Amino acid sequence: MEERDFDVIVVGSGCAGAIAAYVAAKKGKSVLVVERGEYAGAKNMTGGRIYAHSLKAVFDKYGEGEIEWDDIPFERKVTHERIAMMDATSNMTIDFTSEQLGEMGKDSYTVLRGPFDQWLAEQAENAGCEYICGIAVEELLKDESGAVIGIKAGEDEITAHVVIIAEGVNSLLAERCLGAPRPKRNEMAVGIKEVFELSPEQIEDRFLCPEGEGAAMLFVGDATHGEVGGGFLYTNKDSISLGLVATIENMSKANTTIYQCLDDFKKHPAVAPIIRGAEMVEHSGHMVSEGGYNMIPKYTYDGALIAGDAAMLCMNLGYMVRGMDLAVASGQFAAEAACDAIDAEDVSEAGLASYKQKMDNSFVIKDLATFSKWPSTMEHWDRMFTDYPKMVSEIFNAMFVVDGEPALPLKKRMMPIVKQRGLFKLASEVRGALKAL
Repeated sequence: MEERDFDVIVVGSGCAGAIAAYVAAKKGKSVLVVERGEYAGAKNMTGGRIYAHSLKAVFDKYGEGEIEWDDIPFERKVTHERIAMMDATSNMTIDFTSEQLGEMGKDSYTVLRGPFDQWLAEQAENAGCEYICGIAVEELLKDESGAVIGIKAGEDEITAHVVIIAEGVNSLLAERCLGAPRPKRNEMAVGIKEVFELSPEQIEDRFLCPEGEGAAMLFVGDATHGEVGGGFLYTNKDSISLGLVATIENMSKANTTIYQCLDDFKKHPAVAPIIRGAEMVEHSGHMVSEGGYNMIPKYTYDGALIAGDAAMLCMNLGYMVRGMDLAVASGQFAAEAACDAIDAEDVSEAGLASYKQKMDNSFVIKDLATFSKWPSTMEHWDRMFTDYPKMVSEIFNAMFVVDGEPALPLKKRMMPIVKQRGLFKLASEVRGALKAL
């Protein structure tokens, strides 16, 4: 192969990009990372959750004992899972905790992406990567055959044997330079988040968590005023990340806005006590891919690979949201495939095909394929966001309200509430959801 400035150029230093750079450098390749933010994490929305198994797999394989697990800037280990269904004035929450949630290999952690992404970038730099921050990659360089041979950033043209595109969900390079389809409006959501400062003691008291542990909470129903989407809450060391995600297609037609939803959400009786007395220190917004398996674009090209959010690797199951563990694994696989192709002196699409093979044989694509029908099911399940929360409220009011009137047997109190929604329709909707999950 002809001489190039670098073996690998990585565009973007999020979870996928930083891990790709780290692995490629560990495998002895010269690596350049170009990050448009002033520093890694500057453009990422603060706060979220990572299932740690894929990160552990990378550092077990390439860390060579250099990285101590306790040194990773996680916020809190998640040992409480909460799911809430709310209407305008009521809320039903399930709170689950178990020892298995905290076991190594099954554990998950809340993170603040600013410090977390900076730490990942430091590991990549320590492995030998070069970093350029504060500049955007405007286009991909191609040769006469159309193969990618580098990038154009500002006035500079920099060449590489392989370019790994990990610039996030709004991947203009993939769209403009590689022909990746623009996501449909019903496949994308807008996320809005605020961070509230609270003391560690307040967080642990309000969520009934042991010292140093935390909770993850998802809300459905009135959180988004009945539109497809939901609320989320993650506990950090001394703050709480609180926000909403709503599908762009639905929200564009709704008689509300995501900002109004968030304002009302914070005032809801189930949320207001959690943030009582807390100072809001950050407000941010971000796009989120919601289409799952069926919106994943082609991600292997002559001289280029796409990883992480740029490859639309996100999974929202209603009771669980995953993205960072998928991004980490895709970054690892992309780097390994790129290095193997460079060693074989064939960086064509065929030479880089091991990336797709690794992805197809891993949990990344297998999990997304398993739940491929869920996004469409959720999109068309209007009553989950409107009538179901109301029904749950009526059921629990019938169970717990005592007003001095003679009480009917529980069955006679429950059945009219359920029959009002149609027993067969209700059963059909639930059965369809279970099949999709």
